[in-house]
Amino acid sequence: MSSLFEPLEAGALHLKNRVVMAPLTRGRAGESRLPNALMAQYYAQRAGAGLIVSEATAISREGYGWRGAPAMYTDEQEAAWRQVTDAVHAAGGHMVLQLWHMGRLSHPDLLDGDLPLAPSAIAAAGEHRSVHKPYVTPREMGADDIARTVADFAAGARRAIGAGFDGVEIHAANGYLIDQFLRDGSNTRKDGYGGSISNRARLMLEVTQAVVDAIGAARTGIRLTPMNGVQSCDDSRLEETFVHAAEALNDFNLAYLHIREAAEASVIGPKMRRAFKNTLIVNDGYDGATAKQAVETGAADAVAFGVKFIANPDLPARLAGGTALNVPDMATFYSGGAEGYVDYPALSERAA
Repeated sequence: MSSLFEPLEAGALHLKNRVVMAPLTRGRAGESRLPNALMAQYYAQRAGAGLIVSEATAISREGYGWRGAPAMYTDEQEAAWRQVTDAVHAAGGHMVLQLWHMGRLSHPDLLDGDLPLAPSAIAAAGEHRSVHKPYVTPREMGADDIARTVADFAAGARRAIGAGFDGVEIHAANGYLIDQFLRDGSNTRKDGYGGSISNRARLMLEVTQAVVDAIGAARTGIRLTPMNGVQSCDDSRLEETFVHAAEALNDFNLAYLHIREAAEASVIGPKMRRAFKNTLIVNDGYDGATAKQAVETGAADAVAFGVKFIANPDLPARLAGGTALNVPDMATFYSGGAEGYVDYPALSERAA
């Protein structure tokens, strides 16, 4: 029987425990889109995690879509990320970069007036939370757009390794571009990227192949969200779609599959667990007790925590000791600056 606090080997990734820091957009990169010393401090504080997954990071100018989010498509950005990975490694941690294309969830205000790209010209519901304007109808991607995007994911992966990351996580979740292709609610294409489940999974598999070719399968993970209703991205055959995706990903021998599915409503996750043959990381709705149970029963190999890591830089130690958790200040989640970012006390600081 495995324990939440035991080491784990996931491909080339060596986790000292099975408490993973989930990707968390925090908006501290500013208009420059460059990682900075404050971000290095933030991630280094959380190096007690078995693995840190960086905040979502844009792979291209046209994939960008959140004010203050970082990017990884220029030499300057790659060099700036080195201060973050150096700080995390100096603190004994391991970190992967999450590769991100927002697709239709971007906005012309963040794209120099251009329309966002998407599988089909179907607007997301609601308002863009970063620019505070309604989502627009995106431009349907052509063959050249798709090929360029696949190449951008591979280039971002190469840059990540160049910047000192231990690997990458392909962001195929939460209603962003790859997820938009996966689902029939946002993908109504009539070509080889639409229609059947296997066609809709094609972009995910092409991106995965390109990233694996660039940096190796042992340094590559991927994140999926087998739920409906996430940023208005839905699928009429949800279980079939995501079990197929998990099975198809076996061909790559990836380091891990990371799924976001609320612990209390887990339905598809167990079926994906059976379908996927390598390391499975689960996320959303877990506390210390349910995380321990998930690992001990074999429901997952590791558990990722998001909001709990915001307020508790030493979360693994707190979970191991059954210690009370700091309460996060939601008003500072995306506010910029140090407040609510690097000023949450660790247990050692409180004792002092």
